[in-house]
Amino acid sequence: MGFVVCGGAQMQCSFGAAPSALMVLPTNKVLTAMPIANIMDNKPMVNILPFGMCQSMANPTVAAATAAAFGVLTPMPCIPVTAAPWAPGCPTVQVANMPALNNSSKLMCNWGGVIQITQPGQQTIQVP
Repeated sequence: MGFVVCGGAQMQCSFGAAPSALMVLPTNKVLTAMPIANIMDNKPMVNILPFGMCQSMANPTVAAATAAAFGVLTPMPCIPVTAAPWAPGCPTVQVANMPALNNSSKLMCNWGGVIQITQPGQQTIQVP
């Protein structure tokens, strides 16, 4: 069984240089010490904050900086672009009429990174 994810959970992107924290707005109206997340808490710069420097060549700013440096990989500041919801979530537990977010869910960035939960923000509520 996994753990339900709440605001303040730690995340890491496969192309990011630093971890980031998940921001969950209290609109879901389900709380532990912090609001509990659902799979639609995927909005860039609202829920998903930058991961330091991005190293993905699919990111246009990284590609341009690398080309300007004659092919030497040049990381640029991360600006997450996440269009799809977290997957798979926990379909048997609903938070604001959407599947709850559990710590095994993943989120794809449009620049090729895979965002995963490294610490769910709480260790008491488990979900299947």
